[in-house]
Amino acid sequence: MPAVAVSSLTRSYGEVLAVDDISFTVERGEVFALLGPNGAGKSTTLEILEGHRHRDAGTVEVLGRDPADGGREFRDRIGIVLQEVGIERELTVREVLEHYGACYTRRLGVDDVLDLVGLDGLGDRRTHRMSGGQKRRIDLATGLIGDPDLLFLDEPTTGFDPSARRQAWEMVDGLRSLGKTILLTSHYMDEVEALADRVLVIADGRVVATGTPDELRGGAERDTLIRIRFPAEASGTVDGLLSALAGRASVRNGVLEVRTPAPTADLHHLTTWALERSLELDGLEVNRPTLEDVYLDLIGHGGDPDDLEAGGTSGG
Repeated sequence: MPAVAVSSLTRSYGEVLAVDDISFTVERGEVFALLGPNGAGKSTTLEILEGHRHRDAGTVEVLGRDPADGGREFRDRIGIVLQEVGIERELTVREVLEHYGACYTRRLGVDDVLDLVGLDGLGDRRTHRMSGGQKRRIDLATGLIGDPDLLFLDEPTTGFDPSARRQAWEMVDGLRSLGKTILLTSHYMDEVEALADRVLVIADGRVVATGTPDELRGGAERDTLIRIRFPAEASGTVDGLLSALAGRASVRNGVLEVRTPAPTADLHHLTTWALERSLELDGLEVNRPTLEDVYLDLIGHGGDPDDLEAGGTSGG
């Protein structure tokens, strides 16, 4: 049985259709990423799965229960890490976790959780003396203290520096190895690529794509980009070289760019041509479509800085 099973989920706010007949499953032990621009319906979907908002239509099962009437037993098995968690500033980190832990019938040891989120040795420090990244780690710790079977992570590394983000990824990998199921939202595409087993992309309340990150990249209708600093001594032979390529080629400021649906064949042609002339192809780059490229294509725009790599608040 999947950890999460959603079928034909629909939710409206007045005349606004926020979630429009979406269906998906999350397997047990999986890290599943829910992506979409602000206003896409992500937050509404998560709130329904968490049991905090009612649906208008469709069926939802989370850990074998309908979250709308799951009650205490259901809530005892999930952990939620919101984008911001209101924590009393005068409490120590240990007091915060003891307070949250008291809400669960089973819980992890405070010191174990502190170690897991990288706050080992800081349990007796008051929260107002913690840095922004450390406070975010406390947020993660509050979601883990109840030893959940399913963890909802909403923008988990917002405010983290690059080193702290990598450590958070290692933590998520550790939870995966323990068999935890994780439902993740993030605006950092490198984070999604590093962590997610599968991805669901929604826009305007509808599912526009689902699959592994590799499957989404592989199904993208985007050409691979080959870039080479073109040897100056070979400039007289450019026309013959370019005409034999499958892709679209151009030379600007001494740099040859080829956008091609057949990167293997075109790269073979270019390297063979260079070897025959004893030339080096300086600055050779081959760039396949990234998950960010695919995501921007799927949601139908060229990129809004508020939607990607901003670390800001997500809506919808």
